[in-house]
Amino acid sequence: MEHGELFELLEGLYDRYNRPEFIADDPVSVPHGFTEREDIEIAGFLAATIAWGARPVIVRNGRRMMHCMDDAPAAFVRSASERELHRFAGFVHRTFNGGDLLDFIRALRGLCERFGSLGGYFESRYRELGSIPALLADFRREFFACDHAPRCEKHLSSVERGAACKRLNMFLRWMVRRDGRGVDFGLWPSIPMSALYLPLDLHSGNMARELGLLNRRQNDWRAVEEVTAALRRFHAEDPVRYDFALFGAGISGMLKP
Repeated sequence: MEHGELFELLEGLYDRYNRPEFIADDPVSVPHGFTEREDIEIAGFLAATIAWGARPVIVRNGRRMMHCMDDAPAAFVRSASERELHRFAGFVHRTFNGGDLLDFIRALRGLCERFGSLGGYFESRYRELGSIPALLADFRREFFACDHAPRCEKHLSSVERGAACKRLNMFLRWMVRRDGRGVDFGLWPSIPMSALYLPLDLHSGNMARELGLLNRRQNDWRAVEEVTAALRRFHAEDPVRYDFALFGAGISGMLKP
């Protein structure tokens, strides 16, 4: 497919899928239940953390987490008592259990105490580091600076170990992208959209390969770099705009030969 034809296809898919009607069963609908910046950040991070498996189950468990936090996630993270934290003892989403969630909430509390908010961390550290891979590596170190059970570390991917970091890249997309379409929030203007990387998963990876945007077979960080570089040739200022385009086409099967 010629460059111009592929550009028109991607833009058409972007217009079709990057809209509120598509997100009712998407994890991004969880932070859309809030209006305050810090609530959106915390809800978004936790929803992204459990974003693997069936989308309706992810959304249901994401909302369950929010209800257990009195639908005030930022205040809960900052001030919940130990007794209140143990509401999550029975929480399970696939391999992410209540103990993991407790450790993540304590880690978020520590990060917010040190940097003011989750967004305060990401914006200030990006200004210092100047790249998303360096930011992801630094975030993982800062996040696990508090006491925690080693088993919870598997739920926060490591770019330094070559992981695709799909959920972290997805969270960054939600918080950074701003296009007025009512999907992403655009809360962190200090991070340019051009710096973002595609949240690569099975569906978007398969579509990218079918379209000739990705050759690498493994969905790892090298594949993320390759496909994002390809998408920057179509929209250098906002390459991740095509995330829902590839994902939506992938789950619908519309681009299968």
